[in-house]
Amino acid sequence: MEFTYYKTFPSELKEEWNQLLAKSANDVPFLRFEYLADWWQTRGGGEWPSEAELAILVAHEGSELVGIAPLFLTEHEGRKKLMLLGCIEISDFLDLIVSADRSRVFLEALLNYISDQLMPQGIHSVDLYNLLEDSPTVQQLSEARKAAGFEVNKTVLQHAPFISLPGDWELYLESIDKKQRHEIRRKMRRAAEADASVEVYFTSDQSNVEEDTQAFLGLMAQDPEKAVFLTPAMREQFKISIQRAFENGWLQLAFLQVDGENAAAYLNMDYQNRIWVYNSGLDRRFMEYSPGWVLLGHLLMWANENKRSAFDFLRGNEDYKYKFGAVDRFVCRVTLSKKI
Repeated sequence: MEFTYYKTFPSELKEEWNQLLAKSANDVPFLRFEYLADWWQTRGGGEWPSEAELAILVAHEGSELVGIAPLFLTEHEGRKKLMLLGCIEISDFLDLIVSADRSRVFLEALLNYISDQLMPQGIHSVDLYNLLEDSPTVQQLSEARKAAGFEVNKTVLQHAPFISLPGDWELYLESIDKKQRHEIRRKMRRAAEADASVEVYFTSDQSNVEEDTQAFLGLMAQDPEKAVFLTPAMREQFKISIQRAFENGWLQLAFLQVDGENAAAYLNMDYQNRIWVYNSGLDRRFMEYSPGWVLLGHLLMWANENKRSAFDFLRGNEDYKYKFGAVDRFVCRVTLSKKI
């Protein structure tokens, strides 16, 4: 197995990269070549300094691409580290990219390469954030680290709840708590019967993407915490990501409109037969219509009717997610450092 170290994005590997991701254990939108290339362009919306360096490690056996470690090199917690592209703030799930049948041998070779070729250059550790706890990578890193002489530490970071969908709206409702089922139905019915016109709008035309993106960011910014989060660099990251998702057919940008005004919005990704709930915004002038709950109900109805397999709330244990029937998963951090 031979490794190539890339200090710039290997655009010639874009197609192979995404094909390998499709065969990996965790084919998530945050690992697509396009997403990570855009993330690097803004350094995660300004999360990381421009001095950070790409360190993408690509493994081949002959002409076959067998594994990708999408890494970068930066200072973190006062140490020089290799970290996963996409971390930490805005890419909910990350991983190494390798097909399930080659994972173990790739990880062993990767850790040996890092130990022999990179650690002597003053790198303190390999610090991998936002791995799904049930990813094969987590277990196999613990096993592979022995031969390369690493110590490994795993920390659970956050809840990552999701809903498995039955493909039928009524069946879905019957699967959740009776009180919450009643509340969802009541709020959706009240919005439908309101004197105002209450409608769901999906961004579906390229000519509307820029305007709808601005409208979404405007709703996000009505939350004081999100307003602080939306720096100019972060706004640019959102704009690029939304445009790229639209170009690739993953975008689900939905608004609840009351008499033509945007009352609530969800920015989701419709990827691999799964809805990934990325962010949201709300105009509190319309709270009498319960716009967040009503829009979420319509999106769950759409997902069931269109036979999506799951509704993934990504990271965060906000109470409303569980009221809609989500069950927990967790993301973790795995750190590998050399024994002293």
